[in-house]
Amino acid sequence: MILSFHPIIVADKNLICAGRDPGKAELDAIKQADAVILPQGCRQTLYKMAASHCSHVFPDYHAKFKFPGKTGQADLFTHFDLPCPRTETFTSLDAFFHKTHHPHQAVSFDYPFVFKFDWGGEGDNVIRVDSFAEFDKIIEKASSCERTGQYGFLIQEFIQTDNRSLRVAVIGQKRISYWRTQSDPNHFGTAIAKGAEIDLNSDQALQDTGIKTVDRLCEKTGINLAGIDLIFSETSGIADPLFLEINYFFGRTGIGGSEQFYGLLEEEVRSWLESLGKNLL
Repeated sequence: MILSFHPIIVADKNLICAGRDPGKAELDAIKQADAVILPQGCRQTLYKMAASHCSHVFPDYHAKFKFPGKTGQADLFTHFDLPCPRTETFTSLDAFFHKTHHPHQAVSFDYPFVFKFDWGGEGDNVIRVDSFAEFDKIIEKASSCERTGQYGFLIQEFIQTDNRSLRVAVIGQKRISYWRTQSDPNHFGTAIAKGAEIDLNSDQALQDTGIKTVDRLCEKTGINLAGIDLIFSETSGIADPLFLEINYFFGRTGIGGSEQFYGLLEEEVRSWLESLGKNLL
């Protein structure tokens, strides 16, 4: 029996567990299933229940929950010896100030550097810091966030990239790559939501290199549904890309929109099930 928690993918049995933790009904169904298909927005509780009681679960979110948030992803890149900008992670301002009582002395990076809160998507909460004064404002914002229960941030080396990043969408065994280019030289970040444009065709050799680098990530972690962001340094002379982030929710504009995405997703789920000797309805 194939069990689907995904609202779009129809299987032998279909359940919705949105906005809540799973209960006995979900557990009983998972125990009877030969394979389980999960939604992108599944909670950790649902993923752990599925992975603990069924041998075949798609997507593989082990890395997502073992290395949560942006700080967790930085730890993942280090753990698996994957190339990324030099990064320091902090669980809180207390951990940061433990290095020194003065924030400027606690930073081991030259200006500019990049500050990222542990949460947020589409370029939110990712800030280029160019001066002491700007960093003081960021520390004030971090303090305000902690008062509402939001902790964690990282500080990262700034890499000159000619205002572009490479997105590689991983959908099962399929890879779709494209550049996100920011035409405004005064705007930091290459998120589409922040005004960046999609370029499908430039520097195909670099795109191919990026895909091969993402394949290494997927082989090491099992990740099979995510949007992976990489950058190429314009100044280091090194052709290999650096990992920036893993987006388990990712934009679909660059892959042709939601209808195209769901078509590709269903195709890849079918292929995954066929490799197990199973079939969707």
